[in-house]
Amino acid sequence: MVSEKWISVILLLQLCYPGSGFCGKVLVWPCDMSHWLNLKVVLEKLTERGHVVTVLVSPNSFIIDYNKPSPLNFQVIPVPQDEDLAANMLNDFLDLATNIMPTLSRWQSAAKMQEFLLQVSGQLKFLCESTVYNQSIMKKLREANYDVMVIDPVTPCGELIAELLEVPFVYTLRSFLGGTIEKYCGKLPAPPSYVPVVMGGLPDRMTFLERVKNLMLSIFFDFWLQQFDSQLWDQFYSEALGRPTTLCETMGKAEIWLMRTYWDFEFPRPYLPNFEFVGGLHCKPAKPLPKEMEEFVQSSGKHGVVVFSLGSMVKNLTEEKANRIASALAQIPQKVLWRYGGEKPATLGDNTRIYDWIPQNDLLGHPKAKAFITHGGTNGIYEAIYHGIPMVGVPMFADQHDNIAHMKAKGAAVEVNINTMTSADLLNALKIIINEPSYKENAMRLSRIHHDQPVKPLDRAVFWIEFVMRHKGAKHLRPAAHNLTWVQYHSLDVIGFLLACVATAIYLLTKCCLIFCQIFSKTGKKKKKE
Repeated sequence: MVSEKWISVILLLQLCYPGSGFCGKVLVWPCDMSHWLNLKVVLEKLTERGHVVTVLVSPNSFIIDYNKPSPLNFQVIPVPQDEDLAANMLNDFLDLATNIMPTLSRWQSAAKMQEFLLQVSGQLKFLCESTVYNQSIMKKLREANYDVMVIDPVTPCGELIAELLEVPFVYTLRSFLGGTIEKYCGKLPAPPSYVPVVMGGLPDRMTFLERVKNLMLSIFFDFWLQQFDSQLWDQFYSEALGRPTTLCETMGKAEIWLMRTYWDFEFPRPYLPNFEFVGGLHCKPAKPLPKEMEEFVQSSGKHGVVVFSLGSMVKNLTEEKANRIASALAQIPQKVLWRYGGEKPATLGDNTRIYDWIPQNDLLGHPKAKAFITHGGTNGIYEAIYHGIPMVGVPMFADQHDNIAHMKAKGAAVEVNINTMTSADLLNALKIIINEPSYKENAMRLSRIHHDQPVKPLDRAVFWIEFVMRHKGAKHLRPAAHNLTWVQYHSLDVIGFLLACVATAIYLLTKCCLIFCQIFSKTGKKKKKE
């Protein structure tokens, strides 16, 4: 009789059989901050399913804590730890995001973002060089025989490592600087007539003037704004691979693009078979709150609570802005839980408590949650959608304006300008969100759409990563557009050929007419002479 111990061993061996797609090896090139919070959920799920996950990480990471016990394996890239440089870079970005960009137009804001990214290209390239030119690290990675690489394309280099290791790779992203990465590198169709440019803050049902603006933004992002220093990266990728190539060409080799949105958030648009929408994969049912916080929430009575957070990066504001916000919050009957790391505002009301950290998902899932004040980050918006909570949006930079525009168009949010708003503006926005039933109804409708999926977003993301592992890629889902030049993709060569044919036909027809006219003219003159 077989013992239970041997039965367990046999089941484990069956589970880890290489052909089954389980217990593979996954290499990860992440992006720090809020992007990591989303990706970490997928990676931990992969480890639960028996996969070995290794994360390549910079020693100057901000949120990725590689010293903390984790089911993930961290391979720290050996680069000098210049904590001052990393801190200064973060502070510069936060100053840009919270104080400078909110005062600018969308065009100027996008240009400022580009300027910052170009400034940090040198640091990003140095990190990449420290990996691909480190023979011991690359040898170790080659010997590991990874089955797939999961990459956040906001930080270049992951796709280069995948190419050097000859490992298929999967992208995970929301979008980046106007959607040009997925549009040109991923070949995702984006007709400007009804697909609003990311960062444009426009709906899909646009007026004529909005379509004019959208087309101008599309041209602006396509031909002027660069998400990276293309010349720098194109040259570096060509040198590292030993053949002429470009950053975009290498990025276009992604097997699957896991987009961190879904149709509860997105406007309907064309997409390709190797694009999968997995928005809200990090969302989960609310857990009980800490005792002291639960008591404060319960003390709100019938009025409920408002949850306020500006995300993982923005922890404080100028004194003037903080006082304006606190003054507005003091005038509502709801209790407010505000994640804030700055000095306590002088106008802070008794109904508002400030926390260095809040369990945001658990608060939004609490029965007494009435509204969510958010900067418009994708992670926070999806937690609000998951729990059906209407939002007041105070977007500041990157895709946040676009995210809030989506929620406004779907009737689940009101937007205020954090730079120009008065206390009255924020107060009125909160009253509208809390007191007008349509916003709650629309938020609940989006929540029902989100929950009514045949496969959960997290399971769908894991499935496609494992799919690439099992099949050594997903080339059958790759569109032929990747093999066409820009001229061929837009059929400009065909149009040129057809125009040439028409022009030739017109020319020949005209010539024939002129010849016949000359013949008839000569014939007529002969008859007159006779």
